[in-house]
Amino acid sequence: MSTFAASHLSPSYPDRAAWGTAPKLRAWQQEAFDLYFRREPRDFLTVATPGAGKTTYALRIASELLANGVIRAVTVVTPTEHLKRQWADAAGRVGIGIDPEFKNSQGATSRDYIGVAVTYAQVAMHPALHRARTENRKTLVIFDEIHHAGDAKSWGDGVQEAFEPATRRLQLTGTPFRSDDNPIPFVGYEEDGEGLKRSVADYSYGYGPALDDGVVRPVIFLAYSGEMKWRTRAGDEIAATLGTPLTKDQLSQAWRAALDPKGDWIRQVMQAADRRLTEVRRGVPDAGGLVIATDHETARAYARHLRNITGEGATVVLSDDPGASKKIKQFGASEDRWLVAVRMVSEGVDIPRLCVGVYATSTSTPLFFAQAVGRFVRARKRGEMASVFLPSVPTLMGLANEMEVERDHVLNKKPPEDGLDDSLLEQANRQKDNPDVLGDELPFETMETSATFDRVLFDGGEFGTGAEVGSAEEEDFIGLPGLLEPDQVATLLRKRQSDQQAAKRKETVQEPRAALAPHEQIAELRRELNGLVGAWNHRTGQPHGVIHSELRRACGGPPIAQATAEQIRERIDTIRRWATQRR
Repeated sequence: MSTFAASHLSPSYPDRAAWGTAPKLRAWQQEAFDLYFRREPRDFLTVATPGAGKTTYALRIASELLANGVIRAVTVVTPTEHLKRQWADAAGRVGIGIDPEFKNSQGATSRDYIGVAVTYAQVAMHPALHRARTENRKTLVIFDEIHHAGDAKSWGDGVQEAFEPATRRLQLTGTPFRSDDNPIPFVGYEEDGEGLKRSVADYSYGYGPALDDGVVRPVIFLAYSGEMKWRTRAGDEIAATLGTPLTKDQLSQAWRAALDPKGDWIRQVMQAADRRLTEVRRGVPDAGGLVIATDHETARAYARHLRNITGEGATVVLSDDPGASKKIKQFGASEDRWLVAVRMVSEGVDIPRLCVGVYATSTSTPLFFAQAVGRFVRARKRGEMASVFLPSVPTLMGLANEMEVERDHVLNKKPPEDGLDDSLLEQANRQKDNPDVLGDELPFETMETSATFDRVLFDGGEFGTGAEVGSAEEEDFIGLPGLLEPDQVATLLRKRQSDQQAAKRKETVQEPRAALAPHEQIAELRRELNGLVGAWNHRTGQPHGVIHSELRRACGGPPIAQATAEQIRERIDTIRRWATQRR
């Protein structure tokens, strides 16, 4: 049975605690620690949102088990080479010697070490070796992001074989859900009454409770739409507006055009993100930014854009670069502005000073998105806020609005809908030398792209009325203070939204409507309402007709075809009000 951090325990807020070494356990860590030792389990699954402090918690358990003689060795299993070193560094600070350079070919490590850190892939290559090591000494196995053990059958089978004899197994994850049917080793599943099996956590600590406790940062998402124009392989020129209802193919191509470094959209969004970073640095002087790119070529192009924008070079980290760990560590300890990483977001980049992000990849799986956003939520002190810039794409907007949704791993479910298959996650940390393509070559050539500010998403609400890049309306949101409590963020966003709506109403009274003939005025209002209904459809999944019916019930009046200009304006105000509330 899952449980949450007790409200009567006050969390600790280490000002700048080293990674994995907070001197005092936070409320959730202490409660999970106490629960673990009340049960004394062989297997224990802890689900805690990225940035909550799973490493500190796990190492405290390891220290206690070593002190009590329950175990004599520790093995840490991680998804990436970089994380092996991070675990070894953190363990060393609490007196546990972990060898991050252990190779299968060695067979054994130095007696100076209490244990080793290995990757899931490394275990799968020689499970018998790791089984023998586990059998030789009473061992605690810590699985960092245990869901990765289901990435491939060989990984799951290897982990099962290698660590079945372990004295204790502690499974950790910030995102336990997967969209495939690969069972996660050593994780319990229960029937849910609908013929499905759901993973069962022994202790859960989600983003919502962590935000309430001040353990993670609030995140605002700044969405950008814009005009895209591209030429297909057949020579046809196509134009589309990102952020409006599009077919699947149109959306895919408009999205890729937006991310094309040859176009203006990505450059304008990075300029806006850099302005946001400057604002954040007024309150958080060492704040840094991360651009998440899809492949090596675009990453380097994005870095060139950032140099032109800022006058400073950006650190580029390529997924299989042997020096990636060193670059990440150096950037984390510096006050440099920008890091560009090729999909190195799945537990691969842990830099607490990251406060601003640009989601510049076409990967849209829930797991990848959650891990990407997890790079920005790690709080060092109360009040720090994170900002993530992204394209106005329905899948991403939906995921941003579901930040607080907790998911379990479900077996025997129906095949996932397009865009929700997490099988791409393993590829996320692998080398990407070329752009993602459909077929053997790029499916189109980008001709022109431009960005417009669409809206801000926060805590399930949507704010902003759309504006040109560089406008005062956009600046209202770009210029939000970098130090705000979650309730202050919501209050300020509502005020900015209200001010913008009041200004638009004033403009309407003073000029534009008088210049339009009645039929033109009504046609323009209908277009505006239909655009908002389309956006609400993307957010909620409700059919357009249902949304129009709800608006009519809420506001009164006839169907849209017979509605007056004033009645349509009332419906526009109503749906905008819905967007600022959590539903």
